[in-house]
Amino acid sequence: MRSRALLLTLWAAGVLSAAEVTVVDEIIAKINGEIITRNDMDKARRQTEDVLRQQGLTGVRLDAGIKQHEVNILRERIDSLLLLSKGKELNLNVDAEVNKQLTDIQRQAKIAEPEKFQELVREQTGHSFEDYKGEMKNQMLTNRVIRQEVASKIQFKREELMKYYEEHKAEFQREDRVFLREIMVAAPNGAVAEAEKKAKDLSARAKKGEKFDEMATNNSDSDSAKQGGDIGAYEKGKLRPDLETAVWNQPKGYVTEPINLGTGFLILKVEDHQKAGLAELEEVQSEVTSRLFQPRFLPELRKYLTQLRLNAFLEIKPGYEDTGAAPGKDTKWVDPAEIQPQTTTKEEVAAQTRHRRLLGLVPIPGTATQNTGTSSSR
Repeated sequence: MRSRALLLTLWAAGVLSAAEVTVVDEIIAKINGEIITRNDMDKARRQTEDVLRQQGLTGVRLDAGIKQHEVNILRERIDSLLLLSKGKELNLNVDAEVNKQLTDIQRQAKIAEPEKFQELVREQTGHSFEDYKGEMKNQMLTNRVIRQEVASKIQFKREELMKYYEEHKAEFQREDRVFLREIMVAAPNGAVAEAEKKAKDLSARAKKGEKFDEMATNNSDSDSAKQGGDIGAYEKGKLRPDLETAVWNQPKGYVTEPINLGTGFLILKVEDHQKAGLAELEEVQSEVTSRLFQPRFLPELRKYLTQLRLNAFLEIKPGYEDTGAAPGKDTKWVDPAEIQPQTTTKEEVAAQTRHRRLLGLVPIPGTATQNTGTSSSR
């Protein structure tokens, strides 16, 4: 009786468990062994909405923006998975870059203990540190594939650069301006002596040739540290008089002594000094290249992604559309549950066996038979 009661209890539990089973997600696309689910699509929509809200969109404008972007969500998800798959196929490794960026972020946050930094990541992003790191790695791997397989192959002849330069000379007229980087050493709570000592050391190291941008990233107390201390270009009269005097007539690469601002000490480096007038092509070649590159890049990237689609295993569930679909590519969804197993009857097996036996008696064309036996009629 006890055994029967136990079996009944287990059976009831099984029925209850089966009744509680629900479909937690739905697969809507399969790409090279990876999948895209409805949850992935919903997450992408929420991220799009968050970005648009941060841009100040609300109400009807927000709804219109979401609608405009959501038609391409599946395309963008497929693009990402295809690029990641290609990165793995090419054996690309971005671990060093990921670790460096995480170290830079931790240093900028001024947190020495890894555990506290990981806790900050969870608080700021709402994701585990491992997920955050994984997303960063995927993004870097994707960017590496794009740079290596698409961007690096877009080249321009000097004739193309010169033609654009000649046609747009008016846009390359320059005002007299100086380009600067900075390192700011704050002096909190009156710690002036310590800040001045640190600033003098940094200035001396920079004068000896140490990379200023890396020093700024690792040591500056200014927001510009995230950009390696880059604070852009300044025309005559746009800087504080004492700062302008310190840098204006100095050559490219010049590094100042620490300048006391009261709240800390500022070190400036002259990245470049453009004189007024028409810039030479050599001075603006990178800008000209960038202008020509942008309109060519997106079509080339789209072409590359189309080729990846053609070479990929890709199935998309009915009701969903890939707006980047490759022409002629069959992406018909195949549900494993609908595949009918092959069946064979006894009669078919017998017929196949008899057919094989008969074939064994038919001479192979091009061969000769020789009778080595003796006749019983003799």
